[in-house]
Amino acid sequence: MAAELIIAPEAEQDIDEAYAWYEGQRAGLGEDFLSRVDASIQAICRTPEMHQVVHEDYRRGLVRRFPYAVFYQYANETVYCVFHTSRDPQKWRQRLS
Repeated sequence: MAAELIIAPEAEQDIDEAYAWYEGQRAGLGEDFLSRVDASIQAICRTPEMHQVVHEDYRRGLVRRFPYAVFYQYANETVYCVFHTSRDPQKWRQRLS
């Protein structure tokens, strides 16, 4: 059964900041980033239990072509953060705790 994920305001901000950075690098790259994040979120909605639990009861789905991960909770169908995979893992763990 497909889920409908709620995107937390902090995750929206993560996406907006990444979009602005990529769009500043090359016109259209930010749009490509958004479409890849959307595709990742749609895949999560179709099969929310597909990804493994990485912290407490939070799961992580990766974004194709871009070094980003979508952290979400299946139980309450919420995306909590979209983080660059090179960032310190303590930052996303703090947000999820």
